[in-house]
Amino acid sequence: MKEVKIESTLFVYESIDELSEDVFLLIQKAIKSREMAYAPYSEFKVGAAILLDNGEVVTGNNQENASYPSGLCAERTAIYYAGANYPDAKIVRMAISASSNNNITTKPIPPCGACRQAIAEYEIKQNVPIEIYFMGKTGNVMRSNSLSDLLPLVFDKSQL
Repeated sequence: MKEVKIESTLFVYESIDELSEDVFLLIQKAIKSREMAYAPYSEFKVGAAILLDNGEVVTGNNQENASYPSGLCAERTAIYYAGANYPDAKIVRMAISASSNNNITTKPIPPCGACRQAIAEYEIKQNVPIEIYFMGKTGNVMRSNSLSDLLPLVFDKSQL
């Protein structure tokens, strides 16, 4: 047996005020999208904004359903919209903001596992890393330079 160590590198900003102007604007779009989320059951709202290499910005937010598996997360809502409407565009970066009506979210909240897998599919398809910024309602913002830092042992088409 041998031990394998896996490392990820993430960057932490104290607040959105430390971000470059273009990233700040993308986060603002994610926040605006979060506020429009439909989350009557969990009361946990998430917004995502994606910058494409053609300059377009696509947003999405979580959409819940009384039949829980039928809902969809913000990240997948945005990424699938981008794929459906701009199939040849590459995703440059994604910004995510999450908040709860039940408590104050001050820690960065990363994409769930299903969203990580969906983002991985697009990162592998485009063969270019996707920069991901994520935060709670307030507080620190984290940056990952690639989905592989959030999902180091990705399942992809090469395993099929």
